[in-house]
Amino acid sequence: MITLSSINKSFDGNRVLRDIHLTIEEGTVTALIGPSGSGKSTLLRCINLLEIPQSGELTIGIEQIKFAPNARIKGHDIRRISRQTGMVFQNFALFPHMTALDNITEGLVTVHKWDRAHARKRGEALLEKVGMLHKRNALPNTLSGGQQQRVAIARALAPSPAVLLCDEPTSALDPELSGEVVAVLRQLAQEGTTMIMATHDLRLAANIASQVVFLEAGEIVEAGSAKSLFTDAKKPRTAEFIASLSTALPDIGAI
Repeated sequence: MITLSSINKSFDGNRVLRDIHLTIEEGTVTALIGPSGSGKSTLLRCINLLEIPQSGELTIGIEQIKFAPNARIKGHDIRRISRQTGMVFQNFALFPHMTALDNITEGLVTVHKWDRAHARKRGEALLEKVGMLHKRNALPNTLSGGQQQRVAIARALAPSPAVLLCDEPTSALDPELSGEVVAVLRQLAQEGTTMIMATHDLRLAANIASQVVFLEAGEIVEAGSAKSLFTDAKKPRTAEFIASLSTALPDIGAI
């Protein structure tokens, strides 16, 4: 289980996250939706400590960390929490000079101190899982955007993190290529991978998420199941936001 309690984050006095309370059950998918600037990506970055909250508490499984104003978080505490997470970025963030396989194995060898042969076996298994084993020796610039993102997902999964964090995983892709990535994410969801994704793609949220969280101005306005939010939102602002993007939604009755 992942819990966030009273998480607050500011940049130069601008409060980006306001008193966030959220619980994510193991084996579920949580979609963070909301307008640009609502705090979705910042919330993800606070979970893996790419950004350090000013206050609050974060628990991932048995690992817990507390934040307080002007308190310095030690490096080993950051590593302790960040190793529980795998991050998939909007822009893929692959090493351009490394093959698809090396992009996956490098972190296992240098950070997690795996034996290289063991890391290679793990990398090949994950490339097969995302349908990219045939491209294991390809450089990123020879791959399509969808293929690069699938390699990035495999890399994030390599050390078997407790939670997979996806920051707008399909927004840099055209509809055809995004379909490749959605198929992989759907497969992972069906296998019980715990995921938290920030997305503007309501189709992705409606089809994959167990829980949808609507944020605006750094606050959670409403949270619930995909079906409840997309068909019977309780807060007027949630309903207004969803209605503004309703043409992007699939048949909700199929959720």
